[in-house]
Amino acid sequence: MSDQATVTQKLKVNGVEHELTLPPMVPLLWVIREELRLTGTKFGCGVAACGACTVHVNGEAVRSCVTPWTAAVGAEVTTIEGLGGAHPCQREWIKGSVPQCGYCQPGQIMQAAALLKAQPHPSDDDIDQAMSGNVCRCGTYLRIRKAIHDAAGSP
Repeated sequence: MSDQATVTQKLKVNGVEHELTLPPMVPLLWVIREELRLTGTKFGCGVAACGACTVHVNGEAVRSCVTPWTAAVGAEVTTIEGLGGAHPCQREWIKGSVPQCGYCQPGQIMQAAALLKAQPHPSDDDIDQAMSGNVCRCGTYLRIRKAIHDAAGSP
């Protein structure tokens, strides 16, 4: 990184502002994990195909592995740690024993939380469409769908 030009900007993550000096195209994922030491957000594929790196930028689910950190300057970034463990999705994930290996689950939860914010009572089709970019190699999709319904308070 030392041979690339750097910029100094402030980035707000989970309500805390951080001043960072980095090359502008460093992926947000690496800033979150390596610079800020918030390791709940996972690296999966590096090409936005699996969803393991999903975070919220101003409440919208984004793939942090392909989002330059400078694209989030001036925005509010929320990671799985920023949900605080009390989000309805987190509670229902635990209650429904959704995780198997657990690796993809932070990204799954962040995608589901964004879905519920946009659509408080999604149908199965809404859930399938919103979650289609999040891969679970263990195949816990039915438990994920049920947890989302339960978090929404729908059947």
